[in-house]
Amino acid sequence: MANAIVWGASGGIGRAIVEALTTAGHVVVAVSRRPDELSTLTPYTVYGDVTRPESVAEAVRLAQPHAPFEAFFYAAGDIASVRAADMSLEDWRRILDANLTGAFLCIQATLPYLAANAHLFFLGAIHERLRLPGLGAYAAAKAGLEAFADALRKEIRRPVTVVRPGAVATPLWNKVPFRLPPNARSPQEIAEAILQAWAEGRDGNLDL
Repeated sequence: MANAIVWGASGGIGRAIVEALTTAGHVVVAVSRRPDELSTLTPYTVYGDVTRPESVAEAVRLAQPHAPFEAFFYAAGDIASVRAADMSLEDWRRILDANLTGAFLCIQATLPYLAANAHLFFLGAIHERLRLPGLGAYAAAKAGLEAFADALRKEIRRPVTVVRPGAVATPLWNKVPFRLPPNARSPQEIAEAILQAWAEGRDGNLDL
């Protein structure tokens, strides 16, 4: 049994990660803007907005009694389909904050409470396939996340895995004008693959 913290825990993949972890017997602190939705999965739910430094700091303060954490999961994210000519600065910042800046804020705040052997997971994307009209901000954020994770790995000398799923059947698809592919994977499949990577100590990118 290990202690884990999951950021963005009420999203499709985040919730599946929480469920898989608790089913496996781990102690899970689930951080979300909608913590009440997770009370049936874990008793340790905390409110946290990953885009606000003060909210992240307060979430870590409340999670700290369950430290040290052997696993850290960043599953927060957002997407929008807006061409560069039409995108507002507010929308640009929202997408980068959720997918990239939030990851920085959450790991920076959590680092003092990670176990020496902690494994870090960040939810990325196969961004090379997403450089499409309207998805510039999302693709840029996910590419930046990979670069950040590579540098972080060398700084903290712990395993850091960027999970790069293809199409996953989550509500995020409702925000883009694309049809969900028939071979889309379920959030539960992604969560199980992530836990398997943790068990194997797999470092680097994980394409799913």
